[in-house]
Amino acid sequence: MSYIAITIRAAAAQTDLLIAQLSELKYEGFEEQTDTLIAYIPAVDFDEAALQEQLDAHGVTYTKETILPVNWNAVWESNFQPVQVDSFCGIRAEFHPPFDPQPVHEIIITPKMAFGTGHHATTASMIKLMEQLDFKGKRVFDFGTGTGILAILAEMMGAAAIDAIDYDEWSVNNTLENIAANGMRKVKVWQADNLDAITGKYDILLANINYNILMKFMGDMYGLLVPGGKLLLSGILPTDEENITAEAVSKGFTGEGRIEKDNWLALRFYVPELK
Repeated sequence: MSYIAITIRAAAAQTDLLIAQLSELKYEGFEEQTDTLIAYIPAVDFDEAALQEQLDAHGVTYTKETILPVNWNAVWESNFQPVQVDSFCGIRAEFHPPFDPQPVHEIIITPKMAFGTGHHATTASMIKLMEQLDFKGKRVFDFGTGTGILAILAEMMGAAAIDAIDYDEWSVNNTLENIAANGMRKVKVWQADNLDAITGKYDILLANINYNILMKFMGDMYGLLVPGGKLLLSGILPTDEENITAEAVSKGFTGEGRIEKDNWLALRFYVPELK
């Protein structure tokens, strides 16, 4: 199958939203570089008018290149390197040797096109926020699971049950592969783009998505957490911190932590206990 590679000149602040919107147009893979996003789509699914309309709304330009059939697994494997978040968590592919010395947790990720390998600052910062919490016996919800890396880590940290959703079928399938590769038994994942059908209550909610989705669903996320429950957010630029925090507080959350890395923020909030 031939692919079209679209190279977009875009600021970091636009990247997450562009990925979300282009995914809805059947783009299957993304490569982030400095001030550049490369998006890949099967040639049979390429709609230039739809792309132009989407990019015009952002005021960005693009170039187009046709890529002849390639072994995509080989391409992604060649570009995927192990990553370690301090001594707490290491992420590698099956074809990499185990870490030496071993981190507290080691996660095997199949290097496909779903977001969340630990290389991006947002994922690494979410992992650092998770390290600060006790997951033992907790019910966890992962909103926008990507590769499933955070859901898998939650089970490794002792969570009793983890529910995970993603709007993208590719991500759901990749998460299922990664769940199996790591021998996980407590992660349930399915495809969904909203929280309307979620009726359970959770102790910890993980949401590594983007600013617009976080703002839209802040009230819904509050409603899914028990008193004392924790909300961990990322996909936020420092310039958006004030708005995100104000929205969270307006819905009832209290802020209690932040990590900033490579011009990206991860924030932690909690639901106050009932008096």
